[in-house]
Amino acid sequence: MNNFATMTSTTHLNNIGADIASKLLDIEAIKLSIEKPFTWASGWKSPIYCDNRLSLSYPAIRTAIKEALVEVIKSKYDNVEAIAGVATAGIPQGALVAEALNVPFIYVRSKPKGHGMENMIEGKVTPGQKVVVIEDLVSTGGSSLKAVADLRNSGFEVLGMAAIFTYGFDIAAENFKEANVTLTSLSNYKLLLQEALKRGYVIDAQLPHLESWRSNPASWGK
Repeated sequence: MNNFATMTSTTHLNNIGADIASKLLDIEAIKLSIEKPFTWASGWKSPIYCDNRLSLSYPAIRTAIKEALVEVIKSKYDNVEAIAGVATAGIPQGALVAEALNVPFIYVRSKPKGHGMENMIEGKVTPGQKVVVIEDLVSTGGSSLKAVADLRNSGFEVLGMAAIFTYGFDIAAENFKEANVTLTSLSNYKLLLQEALKRGYVIDAQLPHLESWRSNPASWGK
């Protein structure tokens, strides 16, 4: 086992995840609210709001996320030949990671550009190239896996995906398994709740309600 593989043991990844969750709470990139839940575009009520793009405005946190993503990729995908960001939030972090690894960067649009070449993938398309996909946030995995499908359809070999944060929904795990895509996330909802409890953002009595949301988000709060 190489040094990076040793470094990225489950315990080490949990430590990274706790640190990232703490940093995102500090800058209010992640907010928790049970009394006044947020409403997602899907109509779901949610006690959590996550906007990891705020981390880009904080150099130290931006760098910590970049370095953690680089570590994961070196550990799991040391044969990576390019990095692909998922538009739009995966683009800046993906570019930072590609720069750190000194490999090409491309990004995947949510829909083809409506003029010119009408590209779905921006950057040099090299069939057979081994690529790792960078995502900002994973919920059900729908948009993330669509990007993977577009890359595969263009001839890329997708090694896996690395994300900053995932809610850990069962449906996401099923979707990634069905698509045969490995997902590694720096942090997740479980680690977030642990950090929020330590920092006094939530109390013990609120945890069961917060945990129930992840199990059944569609009916939570109704």
